[in-house]
Amino acid sequence: MKKIISTAPGRICLFGDHQDYLGLPVIACAIDRSITLTATVNDCNVFKINMTDIDAVRIIDIHETFPILTPRDYFASSLRVLRRHGCIPTIGYDIFITGDIPINSGTSSSSALVISWINFLVHAFGVDDEVTFEFISKMGHAAEVLEHGEPGGMMDHYSIGVGNIVHLNTSVPFSCRTIGEKLNGLIIGVSGVPKETIGLIGELKDNSLLAIEKVAQNFPNFELVKTEIEDLENYLNVLPNRLKPYFEAAIKNHYYTKEALKEFEKPVLDLKKIGQLMNGHHAVLRDLLKITVPRIDAMIDAALNAGAYGAKIVGSGGGGSIVVIAKPGDEPMIIDKILEAGAKEAYPVLVHTGALVS
Repeated sequence: MKKIISTAPGRICLFGDHQDYLGLPVIACAIDRSITLTATVNDCNVFKINMTDIDAVRIIDIHETFPILTPRDYFASSLRVLRRHGCIPTIGYDIFITGDIPINSGTSSSSALVISWINFLVHAFGVDDEVTFEFISKMGHAAEVLEHGEPGGMMDHYSIGVGNIVHLNTSVPFSCRTIGEKLNGLIIGVSGVPKETIGLIGELKDNSLLAIEKVAQNFPNFELVKTEIEDLENYLNVLPNRLKPYFEAAIKNHYYTKEALKEFEKPVLDLKKIGQLMNGHHAVLRDLLKITVPRIDAMIDAALNAGAYGAKIVGSGGGGSIVVIAKPGDEPMIIDKILEAGAKEAYPVLVHTGALVS
């Protein structure tokens, strides 16, 4: 193909932050902010990648197999993963990448880049497997997380690749299903405080898994997915104080995600109820996992004081963005208040249909 345009949206986690690596469910959606990759055939046997938004150029020989990976080199890891599935580059392309997803903001600019790159490669050179949204998502997770040995989950890649609002069952067997196409009244507020991803996720994951393991050692019939909030007191008694918040957060976040799923499966969404559940979920992230920062807290308080139904931090934490759910029509007023509270930018978003190639 002489010219290929590959677009992948950003995403927001609505419910289930820090749950997918525990085998617990997640509700997330793609949003109408995206990364666009435009590729045109050249005669140089290289991928000349122009990243115009960050004023950078990367040149990759199409025959390079990358036996050793540089940390977070997702262009290389994607090529390495796809070669194992029969995707073998045979011609070079001049590539221009641009987008409007704020970088390092918790709305998955890196995963959108990975998915757009993988979609381009698959459509340019083919692959042995059946090309589905799920396959592209699986390849994205392999390239960004598994190949680099990073601690992240699958939420980013599946919500971007599949699109719309999705419910991810991250236990075995894994499943991803669409539970909605519209959710009005969504706002993103970008704090401007760079989020901390790898180290923070690693710490939270390790402590959460350790807490779960200790509970399981003391209670042979323990099953995380079947544990309810009423069971907490019994289980917390066997944990040291430093691990108790991680276990409590896992159970409470799972509760809010289950309750939210009930709302999303109704024919008419109750935005106020979803917002209330979002507030409860955020309180767990703030008070137990302690992943917020003062500016994030101020932005959320401003949104709620302006009449928003709910708000929560988005992404791994330590900065990044917030998502707000409000009465449709109230977005401009709430955006003004979020900006007054110190946000770098704030804007309404719509649910996106997912990654596409033309």
